[in-house]
Amino acid sequence: MMINYNHTVFVFLLLSLGIFKLGSCSENNVTVKCIKSEREALVRFKEGVSVNGIPGKLSSWVGEDCCQWKGVECNNGSGHVTKLNLSNPAGRPRHFDYYEGYQYYSGNPNRAVCVYCRADLPVRGAYDRRSKYARLLGDVNSSFSEDVNASLSGEITRYLGNLSSLTHLDLGGNYNLSTKNLDWVSSLSSLKYLYMGGVKINHTKADWLYGITMLPSLLELSLYSCELKHLPSSLTFLNLTSLRVLDLSYNPFNTSIPQWLFNLTNLTSLDLTHSNQIGKILGSFGRLGSLKYLYLGVNNFSGSIPASIGNLSSLKELDLSYNKMNGTIPESFGQLSKLVKLFLLENSWDGVITEAQLMNLRSLEEFMLTTNNKSQPLVFDVKYDWRPPFNLKILHLESCLIGPKFPVWLHVQSNLTYVTLSNVGVGTIPEEWFSMISSNLTHLDLSNNHIEGNLPHQLVFPNVTKLFLQSNLFSGPIPSNISDLMPSLQYLDLSENRLYGKIPLSISKIKHLNILVLRRNNLSGELPHQWNESQKGLRVVDISYNNICGKIPSSMGFLGNLSILVLSNNNLSGEIPSSLQNCSIVSMDFGGNHLSGILPSWIDLDIFMLRLRSNLFSGTIPPKWCNLHKLRILDLAQNNLFGGIPDCLNNFTAMVDHNIVGTEPIENYTEKASIMRKGREMEYDRTLHLVTCIDLSGNNLTGGVPFEITSLTGLDTLNLSMNHLSGNIPENIGNLSLLETLDFSNNKLFGPIPESMSSLTFLVKLNLSFNNLTGRIPSGNQLQTINDATMYKGNPLLCGSPLLTKCPGDETFDDPTITSAEDKQNGDDYERIWFYASIGLGFVVGFWSVCGTILLKKSWRHRYFRFCDDIKDRIALLIALKVVHLKRKFGLEKS
Repeated sequence: MMINYNHTVFVFLLLSLGIFKLGSCSENNVTVKCIKSEREALVRFKEGVSVNGIPGKLSSWVGEDCCQWKGVECNNGSGHVTKLNLSNPAGRPRHFDYYEGYQYYSGNPNRAVCVYCRADLPVRGAYDRRSKYARLLGDVNSSFSEDVNASLSGEITRYLGNLSSLTHLDLGGNYNLSTKNLDWVSSLSSLKYLYMGGVKINHTKADWLYGITMLPSLLELSLYSCELKHLPSSLTFLNLTSLRVLDLSYNPFNTSIPQWLFNLTNLTSLDLTHSNQIGKILGSFGRLGSLKYLYLGVNNFSGSIPASIGNLSSLKELDLSYNKMNGTIPESFGQLSKLVKLFLLENSWDGVITEAQLMNLRSLEEFMLTTNNKSQPLVFDVKYDWRPPFNLKILHLESCLIGPKFPVWLHVQSNLTYVTLSNVGVGTIPEEWFSMISSNLTHLDLSNNHIEGNLPHQLVFPNVTKLFLQSNLFSGPIPSNISDLMPSLQYLDLSENRLYGKIPLSISKIKHLNILVLRRNNLSGELPHQWNESQKGLRVVDISYNNICGKIPSSMGFLGNLSILVLSNNNLSGEIPSSLQNCSIVSMDFGGNHLSGILPSWIDLDIFMLRLRSNLFSGTIPPKWCNLHKLRILDLAQNNLFGGIPDCLNNFTAMVDHNIVGTEPIENYTEKASIMRKGREMEYDRTLHLVTCIDLSGNNLTGGVPFEITSLTGLDTLNLSMNHLSGNIPENIGNLSLLETLDFSNNKLFGPIPESMSSLTFLVKLNLSFNNLTGRIPSGNQLQTINDATMYKGNPLLCGSPLLTKCPGDETFDDPTITSAEDKQNGDDYERIWFYASIGLGFVVGFWSVCGTILLKKSWRHRYFRFCDDIKDRIALLIALKVVHLKRKFGLEKS
């Protein structure tokens, strides 16, 4: 056979250059097919799962050669499957940054959104510790792409264990995927990377880890949000000495950190975030000297930070936020020279921070620290002119003391993009510092301090999106060119200051504005009239408690996404513009103005709070309001309304079912409202969504109290006082089992008080005065605790306790000789007169028999006082003799 020598040499050269590859399972035309048994294992796996959403996920899994299937990689020479990647990228977690996407979750705290959590898994036990930081993990939608629908569901079969050459297995982010156990993993002896985050592991015991301990080559293990409940603590050693990354976050373990963990000395990353860990952070962490990333946030750790933390010299990121830790920050922190991110939010830190804890943190870029210790706040005690070795980008300090002077170590931070200095005791801010950081700054929060002076007019913040200056002592007007100074503003909160002047028209030119809060200032003039469709992102306008006059501009109807509009306690007049029906308002608070006209019937069906009290509204309550099924607060008190109360109140289903969410949380905004409850005005903010109230008092309403109102079993406040209501109190009023305040006073109600009222066990404030009620007052445990006769005043035909008026039949138990209530009352009056007369007479006789005699003659007065002095001396002598006698008797007399 003739061989073309030149052709052979050419092919050899191509092979040597890597242009042709023989034995490849996935490239060019020459392939090595996969092993039959491994293909069958993959087919069995496919049979047990299904694809949610995009069907193309496993559509390529056809044919004989599994090495060509999507997500499958094989060894070029042997054909064995080495990598299986069927992860859901949209469901894959990222470690959160606290400063990104802060969101205060004012709805159901058990449904808080998080990036790491299974999509339908409640966030356990964190809400009560977060206070304003319940915005912890941001909006999950920002991390999830459209591919979230391309996730796998079903059950992982044990046949995956037949892929004995597998080095990479990635099923992470498939939250509807499950496995009965992890025993099949032990057969994957070559496995180096195992990612099963989000996959439900149905182990009921602590032996789920045993199969993994059979993988000596394992480098990375990720089991976040797998619903694991048991963390083995009895193991003394794990055959995982090569393990570098361990992620067990978002599992409800409720255990302390096991000792075997500290034998994994090659770990570079450990994530136990939100894994319900308890107890103290042990000093044994110092043995993990290779750690670069340590995340222990949102747990139940207690005690102080161990001094051995300084041994983690390679540490780059440390998160201890949202625990129950206390004590001071150890000086050994100063040894962490490679630390870049330090998160110490929401613990009970105290003591002082000096240069010792900060002096060697040369790499520090992100520093976030807050304390909830109100009795002994954390104090930064550094020299005023000390200059630190770090230059921060992110700084968040809250509820610790750095003021009153603005320290130099902050003044020299020139690279800041995110700044929060809230409740840190600062009184002044150098304007040159503003100028230095203005170009890079995107977030500025100086709230809850004592900062005085005018708002900085000359400073330009072109990139600032969030500006929070509330609860300070700022005065002067809002800059008229604020839209030029801060064109990127999304959140502006200047509430609770001393600002005056008009609201600048340029505010309505800030296109990206999302939240505008100017509450509790001295602003005057009219509201801006130039709102337009370009501000479609504006969701909150709160200008309550000012001196704003004029009408509500109809141009606000262009704000289609406006959901919270609070204009209460101003001097607004005119009617509510009908253009507001184009908005999506779920909370409307116009109370305490001079608004007039009839009540609007077009109120949005999703409205949560409708507060129009203390205005001049007239007409009747619109029947269409019966469809407001999410309404929880209806306050129409002190207006000029007439007609009857609608009998369809039972349609207010949110006042029955507390699971109906009235409004979704809005990032960086906490709504406040004053509600009349328990006889006084109370301001609510974070708990406002828990209030259920109907207040129609101070109007001209007629007719009866609808019996349908008794079906609102979640109602806690019902006030229908100062109207012209007649008829009986509904017999089933006791169905309102959560009622705390009930006021039917100053009406024309008649008939008996229903016995069921005695079953209102939460009742704190009751007022039925000035009606025409009759009969015996019901008795009951709760009614006896608010035993106040004034709540029944003005009902002359009522009887029984706590009134003095006895009911027929009651007198037989007091005095068997009196058979008539009238006789008993007459007898009591007669005896009472003689009792008071005898007291008065005795006082007169006694007084003048003693004092009168000594007033008549001077010598008698002298004799009387000498007599008193003589008696006093005799008594003193008798006491002295008695003391001497007792001392002698007990041998205590001195020789």
